[in-house]
Amino acid sequence: MKLPYWVRGDTNAFFGFGVNVLVNVLTLTGLCIGVVHMASGDVFGTVLPALGVALVFGNIYYTYLARRLARKENRADVTAMPYGPSVPHMFIVIFVIMLPIYLRTDDPMRAWQAGLAWAFIIGVIVLIGAFVGPYIRKYAPRAALLGTLAGISITFISMNPAAQMWDMAWIALPVFALLLIGLLTDIKLPGNIPIGLAALLVGTAIGWIGGAMSVPDVESAAGDIAVAVPDLKLGLLFDGLGDMAPLLATAIPLGVYNFTEAMTNVESAATAGDNYNLRSVLLADGAGAVIGSALGSPFPPAVYVGHPGWKAAGGRTGYSMATGVVIALLCFLGMFGLLGALLPTPAIVPILLYIGLLIGAQAFQATPRAHAAAVVAALIPNIAAWASGQMDNALAAAGTSAAQVGDAALEGAGVFYHGLLVLGQGAILAGLVLGAIVAFIIDKRFWHAAVFAGSGAVLSFIGLIHGEKVAWNANGQVALGYAFIAVVCVGFALAKVPPREPEPGEDDAEVPAPRPAPDLEKAAA
Repeated sequence: MKLPYWVRGDTNAFFGFGVNVLVNVLTLTGLCIGVVHMASGDVFGTVLPALGVALVFGNIYYTYLARRLARKENRADVTAMPYGPSVPHMFIVIFVIMLPIYLRTDDPMRAWQAGLAWAFIIGVIVLIGAFVGPYIRKYAPRAALLGTLAGISITFISMNPAAQMWDMAWIALPVFALLLIGLLTDIKLPGNIPIGLAALLVGTAIGWIGGAMSVPDVESAAGDIAVAVPDLKLGLLFDGLGDMAPLLATAIPLGVYNFTEAMTNVESAATAGDNYNLRSVLLADGAGAVIGSALGSPFPPAVYVGHPGWKAAGGRTGYSMATGVVIALLCFLGMFGLLGALLPTPAIVPILLYIGLLIGAQAFQATPRAHAAAVVAALIPNIAAWASGQMDNALAAAGTSAAQVGDAALEGAGVFYHGLLVLGQGAILAGLVLGAIVAFIIDKRFWHAAVFAGSGAVLSFIGLIHGEKVAWNANGQVALGYAFIAVVCVGFALAKVPPREPEPGEDDAEVPAPRPAPDLEKAAA
């Protein structure tokens, strides 16, 4: 079978996904310099080139997996998995790991070392998860897997970009409209101009004409352009690993989060028609984090949310590799400071809201109608995690914290902070457990529901979900609650209640594939 390396739909997907990764790299660059006060030379000369190497490694590998799957199944419409720096992790490593160390020591280097060690541990945990994840995926209901993924997409991927969009709506909304028209309909632009490129150019033009951008900022950023070649930073990594114990409290649950998120993304791709081997995906994710940390990047890369979106846009096997190579070149050349000064943020973040819309819709479309409540249940812990994080950030900006304000005062204002905090800890895994319990109860498969409730009790007791840190008896009260759910479900199982009968056509509804726009379908052929 002749399998092209590039089709017209890859151009659309490349500009959409490339802008997505571009936004994230610009964000982590600003966090390193603005929050942890790392030297710009270290960021542009070491961190970004190290991240670039990991991205090239991962995206080329996922392109290989896509082409292998296409040949195995003798079809040309396979879409490669998207891969880039993990969005939740880049905020966590900055604010939870690096910033406290910087504030305590006033030494950005010590903070950097801790970040490298943390990223390395994350990678090792994901590598271990490669041998556990396939079993979880096999037995967890699709509503739980896709629901918790939709929770991440709607909250952490979409809400902040949406806020940035409406803050400068005159730039962002025309861009968003162009993306919706080009990616959710079969309308083509004149000359087949890629919609992602057209939207970015329109938003940038509006931003510059409207005075949102600054020429002096561009001139200043141009001074940071320099060629940087990554090399091993094992000394920094080993120094960070020397004080590993405090890092494990967040690294273990977030490593579990990483391989659980990858697992749900693989399930999402399978729902869209591309059934990848989960173990191969997880091994690459873990290896990318280990390689990046050894070269100096504290930002673990991961398979991204959004495969169905790029598939619907016409992306096949070329867009992912092109994104990795181009972003890596920009990292090696120190171009991100200049790009941040040239491109208005409201012109580039609407693509993230588009992904949130698509993944949220898929969670309901690709599961049985009867499981809609399970999808919502899986969403809730991620919403709680996002909301409590927003509260923490707002209180910190006011120079205080939830602990200083007090739970009683917050509840008096109608803010149940502590409950949201507990619900959102270990959100993606908690969403999977909660969604599975609800789905199995709906199906009246009470033994299965009892097993997942028992798992929730164990995970809560050791702190992987609903716990502040990994510890013995991290949250015994929540663990007891899950244990009581298990007891209730066992009681109904012993009563031998017959399981729910599937609705007509329900099996077919579980495996839909989004239909590409007709012109993209022809391009793929």
